[in-house]
Amino acid sequence: MDDLPADLTTRPLTMADAPMAATLIGAEEIVALGYAEITAADLVADWQRPSFDPIAGTIGVFEQQRLVGYAAYSGSGNCDAAVDPGRHGRSIGTALARWCQERARADGAPRVGMQVPQGSAADRFLERHGYRLRWTAWDLELPPSAQLDAARVPAGFRIREATTADYDVVWQVMEDAFLEWSDRDRASLEDFLARTLQRPGFAPSHLRVVVDSDGTVVGAAYAILEEGTGDVERLAVRATHRRRGLARALLADTFATLREQGAPRDPRH
Repeated sequence: MDDLPADLTTRPLTMADAPMAATLIGAEEIVALGYAEITAADLVADWQRPSFDPIAGTIGVFEQQRLVGYAAYSGSGNCDAAVDPGRHGRSIGTALARWCQERARADGAPRVGMQVPQGSAADRFLERHGYRLRWTAWDLELPPSAQLDAARVPAGFRIREATTADYDVVWQVMEDAFLEWSDRDRASLEDFLARTLQRPGFAPSHLRVVVDSDGTVVGAAYAILEEGTGDVERLAVRATHRRRGLARALLADTFATLREQGAPRDPRH
């Protein structure tokens, strides 16, 4: 990253830098969204995956001891980056974009991209540099005044907290469902566990499953409860068991569980 201003330095980040990186990313989110979504636990969960090496997969840009730029390449062409809103216009974003492109090419990825808020400075930056819209994602929030009616679990099925014996099947169900549309490699069981059960703050009740009369897991929901907000991160049902109301029942059950645990705001998913 030789094209950075002379007063800036770079180094790979470590797990100890996760809170500092989360603060930086959050500062950009506040400007773009009005609030910060990222937490240090999000980065810890991602960086502790066995397939990810923070030393090789991250770069930090520093102004003295202050982190003013950050990028991480997590594989399959997926990159994340942030620049201190007060340091825009100093070529930091350009240098980080080039770093991400080089990592993706070295990884053999056919393309490189990152998720950014629509209309944000990062969105405009990518568009100026020739990036195009690949897909759109939504964060849907249930207002505090709204209620999600409890959904009836179809006959022959029941919802319960996942147990240790379920984890392998839950991983398979979720990966199968998301890989129906996601253009990426299958995540390993170890990486899945790092991002879910081993995430700071995880509680067993945050992983719910729906099982059939034989006790076979046919759907699952994974949620995060942090800083007063419940987020449904993943919801999946086997293709052979869809259109029976199982996903709705799982979602209603997960919402109720998070509310019982004190989330004053209703979950986004």
